[in-house]
Amino acid sequence: MENFVINGSTYIPTVNFDAVTHVLEIAGESYHEYTVEFYQPIMEWLRNYLAQPGRTLVFNFKMTYFNTSTSRRFLEIFDMLEDYQNNQQGKVTVNWYYQTRDLDMLENGEEYAEDLSLPFNFIKM
Repeated sequence: MENFVINGSTYIPTVNFDAVTHVLEIAGESYHEYTVEFYQPIMEWLRNYLAQPGRTLVFNFKMTYFNTSTSRRFLEIFDMLEDYQNNQQGKVTVNWYYQTRDLDMLENGEEYAEDLSLPFNFIKM
């Protein structure tokens, strides 16, 4: 399986999903006007990647900002990862990075963690 990479810009995040190391990372800012269209190929790659059961993977979330529409896409990604862990013998760890003074980003991660059965590590940058 090929890796999936998007080089970020002003309003789209950097995406680096490595199919060999099993480290999936989204970083930067996401306030793209068309989040459904932007995240559709990301979701498609992830669905294909998660078709193989039993992987141990790490999802690094290093966002500095995301809008409400993006938040919905992230929830869909986390739901896919949770389903993989619960039903496909996968092991998923989420590393949620946040700036020391960015309590909003920390709280966003804590809210996701409360709603999911995935292990979250909160890491100050």
